[in-house]
Amino acid sequence: MRNLLIIKLRYIGDVLLATPVLRALRERFPEARLTVAVNRGTEDVLKWNPDVQEVLVVEKGGLAEQLRFLRTVRRRRFDAVIDLTDGDRAAILTGLSRAPLRIGFNEEHRWRGLLFTTIAPALSGMVHRVEHDLQALLPLGIEPRVSLPRLYTSLEDDERAARLLEEVGLAGTGGPLVMFQPGARYWFKAWPAERFAALADRLAESFGCRVVIGGSGQEQKLAEEVRRQARSAPTVLAGRTPLLTYAAVLKRCQIFVGNDNGPMHMAAALGVSVVALFGPSNPGEWGPRSATIRVLYKGLDCRRCFHPTCERGEESCMKRISVDEVRAAVGALLESRERIGEPV
Repeated sequence: MRNLLIIKLRYIGDVLLATPVLRALRERFPEARLTVAVNRGTEDVLKWNPDVQEVLVVEKGGLAEQLRFLRTVRRRRFDAVIDLTDGDRAAILTGLSRAPLRIGFNEEHRWRGLLFTTIAPALSGMVHRVEHDLQALLPLGIEPRVSLPRLYTSLEDDERAARLLEEVGLAGTGGPLVMFQPGARYWFKAWPAERFAALADRLAESFGCRVVIGGSGQEQKLAEEVRRQARSAPTVLAGRTPLLTYAAVLKRCQIFVGNDNGPMHMAAALGVSVVALFGPSNPGEWGPRSATIRVLYKGLDCRRCFHPTCERGEESCMKRISVDEVRAAVGALLESRERIGEPV
């Protein structure tokens, strides 16, 4: 295999969880050209990944846009296409790519299986997404070997992050730097803003933590609400950082606290200690992969009302996670860092 295309048309976290597949392909085919097709907004996840030669961005435009992208794929003359998406759009792109080997999943036994030359074997039961994606390598003769997802930043990203932290008064020495990520793709996956505010105060009082609140421009209002309710004056960075600048800021944090979202996976992929707050999604399938994580999850069966609404009201799975529990998890991670001699 000399020319491979891997397709992952999902979100930031999904692309990160697919990076062990890229690592395994690079190890098996060290001279091959690896190209990855991803949705707009996720491409920077792979910008500095050493296992990838090219990232193609798939726009969510009309038919003309899709046909232009298909022509781009066909001109590359890929030896194989590996579709990790589990979706119809990616399967159609795979099927029309003209690659002689087309690998994809079809656990639902739908029509899209006809577009692949080889169906990747699915593991039975609840499995993590990393293990799931690695199964696509079996038709290439690669025995799945689990590794941790990885995210890379450049020197320029790191310099921009350093300047930003200096600008907001967080450069140099001080208490542990803790990143909060209160936003979530769906409201019922989010821990309440008032609890993030209360946690910021508890961490400042107990451990001298300096809290920064991250997020996109759309999440700036939520970040400001957390800051407004907190007495300890956390710093809002939401809306001020492109993805890789945010990643470089994360690298300077000792702890990440947030909901099940892309930034949670970014923190884990950068080796940052993570306190992950899970409710309707199962961490057994979507949890962060890192050496130092604490997952808070009540194990409620939310499948009946997972989307588009939650019917549990005040008994919702996210509201069952207390401020005391999260504070204790952060404290345990800070203590473990002190024990192994890492700076806090």
